[in-house]
Amino acid sequence: MNFTNPLVYGIPCFLGLILVELTYSKTHDHKDLYKWKDLMSSLTMGIGSVVLAPLIKTISAIIIFNYLYELFNPIVDGVRTNIMGWQSFGYTWPVWLACQFLDDFTYYWFHRQNHMVRFLWAAHIVHHSSENFNLGTAVRNGWFTILYKPLFYMWLPIIGFPPEMVIVCLGIEALWQFQLHSVYIPKMGIIEKVFNTHTMHQVHHAKNLEYMDKNHGGFLNIFDKIFGTWKELDDDIDIAYGVTKPPNSYNPLVILTHEYKDIWNDMKKTSNIYYKFMYAFGPPGWSHDGSTLTIKQMREQAKKSELTPSPA
Repeated sequence: MNFTNPLVYGIPCFLGLILVELTYSKTHDHKDLYKWKDLMSSLTMGIGSVVLAPLIKTISAIIIFNYLYELFNPIVDGVRTNIMGWQSFGYTWPVWLACQFLDDFTYYWFHRQNHMVRFLWAAHIVHHSSENFNLGTAVRNGWFTILYKPLFYMWLPIIGFPPEMVIVCLGIEALWQFQLHSVYIPKMGIIEKVFNTHTMHQVHHAKNLEYMDKNHGGFLNIFDKIFGTWKELDDDIDIAYGVTKPPNSYNPLVILTHEYKDIWNDMKKTSNIYYKFMYAFGPPGWSHDGSTLTIKQMREQAKKSELTPSPA
């Protein structure tokens, strides 16, 4: 059965909604929501992703996902059967819901690792590098992320979900993620109990210490709550968006590559192989000499400062 990726229809809607939000912000009391140079950078990287993604997704869907699906779900006596013994999943609505739920579970860990492993963060930092939070930022995607993202989802066709179903669920996830990037949607009551909402995603994009590395979920927030990364937006905190070490440039190539350059420069600081490895694959901010700190270390340091009594 053939399905069309929902993003095919979503992209024109993305551009239309960005235009609506941009117009509204400029004609109302929020003129600083969009900065023209920043928006042009985001759109350039978004267009690049649109060009590159079909090529990569063709490889991942047709070659990787289909190969794994056929390998682990051969046809036995006319029935496609997983090597573990169960019949491979069909296109029924409970299977669709299960696939979307497991897609969200996978997205949580994919997204969280993008924040925990510096080499992956070097690709993902592109999306966080803007100091503006708007629908334009939603399309500010790193071009290198799509090279490894399919690897996190390979287990779904392996256990029996058809590759086309996985691709559609990925598209639905991306549609939900896009619309989260708006400051105009307030907290939504009971919906916040289950779903990842706009205010929760504002937390995710903030560089306030108490907010960093929180709310990695796709359309559900259950996994953040289970694994200890959920954080509600505090209306009393002045939120600041972006990253602690920004590229300080509107040049898309600089934005796309600056963290890789920083990794290389950090690796050159030492001849120790383990230290070199940690600079590339340890958590962002890790350093062998304490010159820079991880978010966990910064929080521990801040906690100690609060507990330490000030001198009389």
